[in-house]
Amino acid sequence: MTDSMQRINQFREERNWRQFHKEKDLALSITLEASELLELYQWKTSEEGNQQTERLKEELADVLIYSYMLADNLNFDIDEIIQEKLIKNAVKYPL
Repeated sequence: MTDSMQRINQFREERNWRQFHKEKDLALSITLEASELLELYQWKTSEEGNQQTERLKEELADVLIYSYMLADNLNFDIDEIIQEKLIKNAVKYPL
């Protein structure tokens, strides 16, 4: 388990929030947070959106935290599933 995952789990367990973190709810939260991230670029150029560094970090962190929690609930190893997907992508999109 990664250090980040341990800290995320400690945070939610200290608050007894795991009971609210069912897989469906986490998937919904990932989408909602990703929409908040996207909103930072709405009607702007990439360069203009990139100026909001703190907000970008916060929204990206929210997406990642919910993603890590979903992976943890499903007993998926983050590094393993990323490696598997990169291999599939390399086959699908060869050089």
